[in-house]
Amino acid sequence: MKSAPLASNDEYVTTLALKAGRGDRAALTEFVRLTQKDVWRLVAHLGGPENADDLTQETYLRVMKSLPRFAARSSARTWLLSLARRAWVDSVRHDSARPKKAAVEVENAAEQITTGESWSELADARMLLQQLPEERREALILTQILGYSYAEAAEIAGCRMGTIRSRVARARRDLVAATEDGHDGPRGQESSA
Repeated sequence: MKSAPLASNDEYVTTLALKAGRGDRAALTEFVRLTQKDVWRLVAHLGGPENADDLTQETYLRVMKSLPRFAARSSARTWLLSLARRAWVDSVRHDSARPKKAAVEVENAAEQITTGESWSELADARMLLQQLPEERREALILTQILGYSYAEAAEIAGCRMGTIRSRVARARRDLVAATEDGHDGPRGQESSA
């Protein structure tokens, strides 16, 4: 295959997806190569880096089954990220049916993390994001962290653009309130520190 344009070229990625859907293995390989980082970043932000590899694999398993039906009604990247989002949602549903880790396991894992100013700030930011309601966290990550437009985020999340705007605004408000009020998180829990 010839040298590929930049990975951000949605038309090229969509063309690759259409070719891959018709059985072109080289196009499939290139499609995965150009999109894998985007999928991993999204699911890492939504489900945590510790789950990102599994969620990325699950996403591409779904892609393989769905590519022959891909009709390019939206860009392939948007379609792919909506599949990644669904893989994450399904994993959340699956995990909520399983028992949670014991508090002792969580404390032991926390003790193993190296302390330091930058690690502490990163952990605090991650904790604040994780405590946002799922819909708000997803909207904020798609638009503010991953850089998708409100329209693209709405398509990925399967909702209206106004809903995404509202969720982002509420997420920002929650995060500001949590940091200004000295709270542990967006839901108003008191800090133990």
